[in-house]
Amino acid sequence: MAQDTTVTVYNTTVITDPIQNPYSFKLALAQTLRGGAILHVTNLRQAKIAEQAGACAVIVSDQSRMTDPSLIKSIKQTVSIPVISPARIGHFVEAQILEAVGVDYIDENESLSPADDQNFINKHNFRTPFISGARDLGEALRRIREGAAMIRIQGELTNLGNVSETVTHVRCLMKELRVLSNMDEDEVFTFAKKIEAPYDLVAQTKQMGRLPVVHFAAGGIVTPADAALMMQLGCHGVFVGSEVFGYEDCFKRVKGIVQAVRNYNDPHVLVETMMGLNLGGDRIENE
Repeated sequence: MAQDTTVTVYNTTVITDPIQNPYSFKLALAQTLRGGAILHVTNLRQAKIAEQAGACAVIVSDQSRMTDPSLIKSIKQTVSIPVISPARIGHFVEAQILEAVGVDYIDENESLSPADDQNFINKHNFRTPFISGARDLGEALRRIREGAAMIRIQGELTNLGNVSETVTHVRCLMKELRVLSNMDEDEVFTFAKKIEAPYDLVAQTKQMGRLPVVHFAAGGIVTPADAALMMQLGCHGVFVGSEVFGYEDCFKRVKGIVQAVRNYNDPHVLVETMMGLNLGGDRIENE
């Protein structure tokens, strides 16, 4: 569909040529994940389960700092789907290491302790596509200006399965997009200043009626219904925390989430994805 074509404007220059402009190629790579579920994994077993259940990618994280490169290499050798790994905010050396390891995407992740609380990584300095978190339109466009090829609309970071914060931030961003789309052209300058975002990206977003990059929801998504809710609210996919592997029915649960993302508007499919799940919240210890 023509409306899904991603074109980003920088200083009035349209970036469309993937050969002449690597950023356009990175955007195209991120688009390939659209309509999928990305699973947070902490070990090889979880990565195998995620792949078998139909995840479009895995993000390898130990929840504290940059992941051990040996674990990343082991998972890359075992699974055929893309492998993502997080770097701390502002830690461009961790990003350099991850790129050298050969990850498919780098996630500049706010759930890790930031290395630099004033400056984000200049993502245009890397060949690898970056994913960045945001909670509103202004933050999303600032991260895109820095070179993010995907936006992760972030909810709660505590892995407690509380989806309400994610819903709040997704609704906030989608509301701001609707407001922007209905503005007169002469109101856009003031709006860009209000949300502290680059004017050219704000103008482009208004023209497109959506973010210039794909955006996934993250935080508290532990059931197929949670995933379908995010998709119906306007997201292009979901991140699923490693807490799902703490349930005895983890394979069935992950497979159900994948199916819910693909069939989010079909209540009959959603019924099937929810049947037999432990919805009471009891969990077992991760292996």
